[in-house]
Amino acid sequence: MSRSIDYGNLMHEAMRGLIQKVLRDVSENGLPGAHHFFITFDTSHPDAELADWLSDRYPGEMTVVMQHWYDNLDVGDDGFSVTLNFGDAPEPLFIPYDAIKTFVDPSVEFGLRFETQEDEDENIGPTDLVPTTTASVPAVQPASKTRTHDAEETSEDDAKDAEIVSLDSFRK
Repeated sequence: MSRSIDYGNLMHEAMRGLIQKVLRDVSENGLPGAHHFFITFDTSHPDAELADWLSDRYPGEMTVVMQHWYDNLDVGDDGFSVTLNFGDAPEPLFIPYDAIKTFVDPSVEFGLRFETQEDEDENIGPTDLVPTTTASVPAVQPASKTRTHDAEETSEDDAKDAEIVSLDSFRK
């Protein structure tokens, strides 16, 4: 039996490390400029922690947006916890890095998509990880109107907002 290098898993590990470094910087220094993140994750992952009503509403996956309002961002070795606002209802989440399916920062047209074996069986080629620099990211309209913050309204906590966005309209 010969030994082989598992490049797919090595790429997954490196890209999840990138996400961890980015989130750690944001937890220490806040989001710079127009940066914001769309993070899609597997809500059924055994280590994901979210309110029952959120897991009932999003049984397979959910996309959260870290932009204007977020709180308690704590970045660990296995995942990160954050409190996000869902229709004026703050909810704590714990998202393991290996539950993340996509990580996108549309402000700089950067995105990562993690593929699973099931995705490959359905319609994806042999790659395990598809890092992308997107040519264009469609504008996303919030599902419901939430508080907006002008520069004058920003508090010391740098109010940050989260929206749930369905990516179905962006799929081919």
